[in-house]
Amino acid sequence: MQLRLISWFFITLNFMEYIGSQHASRVRRQGRMHPNVSQGCQGGCATCSDYNGCLSCKPRLFFVLERIGMKQIGVCLSSCPSGYYGTRYPDINKCAKCKADCDTCFTRNFCTKCKSGFYLYSGKCLEKCPDGLEANNHTMECTSIVHCETSEWSPWSPCMKKGKTCGFKRGNEVRVKEIIQHPSARGNPCPATTESRKCIVQRKRCQKEGKGKKNREEKRKKSNKDESKETRQESKGRAARRQNREQRENNNKTQPKKRKAPNKEQDLAPVDTAH
Repeated sequence: MQLRLISWFFITLNFMEYIGSQHASRVRRQGRMHPNVSQGCQGGCATCSDYNGCLSCKPRLFFVLERIGMKQIGVCLSSCPSGYYGTRYPDINKCAKCKADCDTCFTRNFCTKCKSGFYLYSGKCLEKCPDGLEANNHTMECTSIVHCETSEWSPWSPCMKKGKTCGFKRGNEVRVKEIIQHPSARGNPCPATTESRKCIVQRKRCQKEGKGKKNREEKRKKSNKDESKETRQESKGRAARRQNREQRENNNKTQPKKRKAPNKEQDLAPVDTAH
């Protein structure tokens, strides 16, 4: 029994010595790899170094190296900066650099915005757009060529000369069409949207503006006068009809009723001729 207890004691002692040696070696290894490691970091760092900045980030943050002179400093960000794209791994989230001609990218092989002098096409940055496409210097993308589109011709306008439709025999009439779609830089240009041709009409005098205005004013006054006269006549007619109706009603009230004439045939008695 005593031998068994002594053996258990030595086994436990050896196991504790083994655990302590493993912990000491791990601490020495971390000290060699990351000198001056601190646990009280700021700015989203989980672990950091006074010399290298962040060594690991808090969950969901991206780790990226920023160059300051000859030294690189680790930084933890909520999203990757311009020129980088984010990749997530089980143990760490990193920001990787886009291609040299790409300003922003979704992955290394798919660009979303190109640097100056390059045009975006299907996730790639090109110096020259493929055939059938043209470079859009506003969006810096390769886009389809757009040709001009117009409507049909409108009907011909009335024959006119110097903006008037009278006082001439020979004039001009025009027709127009509207631009529905403006062309792009390499698209087919729009045709003429206005056409004009000579026209001949029967000459008629233009009414003078002052005289015409005076005639219109006289017509308006005359029309108002006629309307007023008709209104007065109608009012007089209504008043006369109303007066006649009232007079008839009064006469009917004041006149005595006529007695009914007796029937002569009934009043005459038969004559007895026997005597």
